[in-house]
Formats: sequence, C-alpha cells, structure tokens
Amino acid sequence: MYNLITDSLYTGSSQQLSQSDTMKPLAFPGLKYGELLAPVYGILFTLSFAPFDYPYLAIVALSFLFASWQQVPPKRAMLRAYLFGLGSFGLGVSWVYVSIHDYGYVPAIVSGLFTVIFVAVWSLFPMVVGYLSTAISQKDNVRLFTAPLLWTLFEYLRGHLFLNGFPWLLSAYPQLETPLAGYIPIVGTYGTSFIVAALATMIAALIIHKKHARLLAVVVISLWGTGYLLTNLTWTQPIGGPVNVALIQGNIRQDQKWLPENKAKTLRLYQTLTEQHWGTPIIIWPETSVPAFFSEINEPFLRPLSQAAAQHHSDVIASLPLDDNTLNEYYNAAVTLGQESRIYRKTHLLPFGEYLPWQPVSGFVLKLIGLKLGNFTPGSLKQPLLKAGGYSFITSICYEDAFGDLAINHLQTAAYLVNLTNDAWFGHSIEGPQHMQIARMRALETGRFLVRATNTGITGIVAPTGKLIKQAAPFTTTVLTGAIVPMSGLTPYAKIGDVPILYSLLVLLLGAVVYDKYFPKHLIR
Repeated sequence: MYNLITDSLYTGSSQQLSQSDTMKPLAFPGLKYGELLAPVYGILFTLSFAPFDYPYLAIVALSFLFASWQQVPPKRAMLRAYLFGLGSFGLGVSWVYVSIHDYGYVPAIVSGLFTVIFVAVWSLFPMVVGYLSTAISQKDNVRLFTAPLLWTLFEYLRGHLFLNGFPWLLSAYPQLETPLAGYIPIVGTYGTSFIVAALATMIAALIIHKKHARLLAVVVISLWGTGYLLTNLTWTQPIGGPVNVALIQGNIRQDQKWLPENKAKTLRLYQTLTEQHWGTPIIIWPETSVPAFFSEINEPFLRPLSQAAAQHHSDVIASLPLDDNTLNEYYNAAVTLGQESRIYRKTHLLPFGEYLPWQPVSGFVLKLIGLKLGNFTPGSLKQPLLKAGGYSFITSICYEDAFGDLAINHLQTAAYLVNLTNDAWFGHSIEGPQHMQIARMRALETGRFLVRATNTGITGIVAPTGKLIKQAAPFTTTVLTGAIVPMSGLTPYAKIGDVPILYSLLVLLLGAVVYDKYFPKHLIR
C-alpha cells in the first residue's frame, strides 16, 4: 500500500521546495485559492455530521484540504489547515454560545468572545497537522502519505489529552450510515477515521495526479466494498430474551431545573411517570434528574422509591449529585434502585462544566463574568458495574459516551450500555443530534444495545448495529418504551482497543520519515 501511494503521488520532479522556490501550480483550483476555500472545506466537513447528515462530504472535504497542501510551503499549509478548522468548528460547535449565553446568562458579547476562543483553540489541531505534514518533507508523495496518519493521531490527541479531551467532530462519526461502518467494530472510531482520511488522500491523488489512477481507483473501491461486506458480520450474540425498558424524558427546562421551588414538582413528575410503568424491568431517568444531593433526598424519596421498585420487580436507574461530606467531595452520579442498590460515580468530567482546569485563573474569570459551574471529583475507573433487569451494564453520564475506551472497560461482563444525558444546556441547537450520533458509535463498537435517557432529547434505543431503532420526540415530557436484548461476546475493537491502531500509525509515520530522508526521488523512479 505504501509503495502504491508513494509511486502514484510522484510527480517526476527532483527539486525540493522551500518558501523561496518558484512553485509550479497543479491543475487544482484549491491550490491557487487555498486560503479562500479552506474555510469552505471546513464547513463541508461539518455538514457530513448530524443533523445535516451528508456523510460523504467528510471524505470530499479532506480530499480537497490535503490536495491544497501540496507544493506550498509549510506555513501556507498551516494557515489553510487552521482556516479549515475555523470553518469546521465554527459551525460544528456553535452550540457553545447557546450554553453560555442562554443558560449561563452571560452577556452576548462575552459569550461570543468565549465561543470564538473555543473554536480558535480546537482549530489549532488541524493547523499542526497541516504544518507537520508539509514540514516533514518537500516531496508530494511523502506529504500526502503522512497527511492521514497525522490527521488521525491528532484527532486522538484532541480527544484525550488537552483539557481532558474533546472527541467531537471525529472523521469516523458520519460513517455510521455508509459502508465504512463495517470497519467500526474492528478498528473503532480512530481506526475508521484513518480509513476515511486515507481514502481522502487517495482521492486527492486522483484529483491532482494521473499516475496509477486506475490502480488507486481499484483500491478506493475495494475499501468501500470490503466495508460493505463487513457490515453483514455479527460479533456478539444474545444471552437472553428481550427485556422491556422505559426511558423517562422529563423535559425540565434548564433554567427551571435547579430552582428550589420546583424540586418537589420535578420529583413528583418522575415518580408519577415511573409508577405508570411499574413492572417494566428497567426504568431509566436522565442525568441529574433528581435536583438534590443524595444525602438530602435518600431517606425521604430514594429509599421508598427503591422499595416500591423491588415490590413491582422493576429496577430504576436515576441520576443525581452525590455528596461525601467526610471528604468534602461531590460527584455526578447514577444510582440503581430496586433489586440492587448501587452507585456509579462519573469518571470523565467535562472541563469548565464539571471541574475547573487552570485554577485559580479559570475560577477568577468565571466568577468575574458571573458564570456558576460545578466542581465535581472524578470517580474511579475500577468501579463495579451497576445492574438492572437482571444484567450488568456499562454506565456513561453525558459526555462520557464520547470515549470509546470507557465503553469497553469491563465490557466482557456487561450485557448492554446505558447513557444518561442532559442536553438541555444547548437548547434547540445542533448539539443534540451530534451527541446522539456519538452515542451510536459506542453501540456499534461494542456490539451492544444502548439505551439513552435524556432530559429534553434525544432519548432513544440503539441497536448493536448502531441504528437508532426507537426515539422519543424531543422537547416533550414522555416515556419511551421498547425492548433490548442482552448481549455477550466482544468485537475485535473491544478486545484490542485503540493502542494497537495508534502504534501502527506511529510506525507508518516513522517509516515515512525514514523514506523521505534515505530514499531520494531519483532512486525510486
């Protein structure tokens, strides 16, 4: 594969490029107008994601972006990549403004400034890819070969290292509805992102070069065809009959949720909707559906509810803040009530939403603008699994469903996945559909049903194929009922995780660097 790509991208020139070189334009308009078109490519990239759902635009946009880097100095490639990021994140995470302004009550100009900073920071990641991909080598073949490697590695870095990770708008997410979905249970999100970026590279080569065009076309078609065949494989199997579930969508407005005068009304709402479905084995409430600390509400509300659930052979999965007064710590938690009472403490916290990095500066700034946020403690990764309906399950609270490595932690003993979310912070923005798309990836990666209860939407049931098979109407107070099948077995991705994929990409990147240094063009004609 390496020789095929490098040979096909060879342009026949033995001259290396520098910023002072006279560069011969390729027959590609994006080269000449790259700075103007780069934000457009970024917008096209984001249009591949929910709720727009034009999945093939992810590959098209990356193809044009990678092609626009060729035969330009690293600084221009860096600029184009940064402008791409501004276009992509500017549209894709515009919901940050809604959260800060509409529900954080921060003035519009300050909210806009914070949103611009947020977009500008995450755009640095594609910018670095653009720079490194072109700075590693002045050869077109090496530049294009390293582009998908670096793109995927920096998606992983963005998703895990900086600010506790921001795995949003990853290239693999839109592929849930394409033949490339067949690769997801095998190589996971990041492995599939590499396949997307590699396809984009080969298409870029077809755009700007003619050598080996037919062979590259065969490879592209083969990757698509193989993915389609893989979608017909099943990696997990049922271990029992269907289990009925009831997902309660309270639809409590975020600006009303924590008002003291509304607490009793909210508790009555969830209790009433739950009692209407007694006898259902699994009843699920959304994130922080109980607007009170555990110590405050356990005896008067949770314990009687747990006893009633047990009497009706139901298990209730609820969520609320947990306080540990002895250690002065607070957790975003989920509890099971009924046959077994257990507690899960959220492990992966949302920066600036659930904890404050960069203290004391961040705390001072947020206090200055009057934005009140939580300060939770992360739970342990070694917590025992919760159990409901007779089966253990993987729990994720809100943002945790964006991390595939959390979903496969202890998966061998889990029969299904549960996600509790409150996306009311983002109103009617595009965040809700984006978040559900991310959650669906976890079902496909693990080969498990996923049940997702949210406050305002999107509440739904996802099959092990990643298909959303049932959904509640957003922004309505309702109960979504359906059935899931407990599953066992592990997908290839659940067995190996992300590490082997990342090491393979690093080895390929090292190989490209060695190739560039020790194999001049005149030796590989």
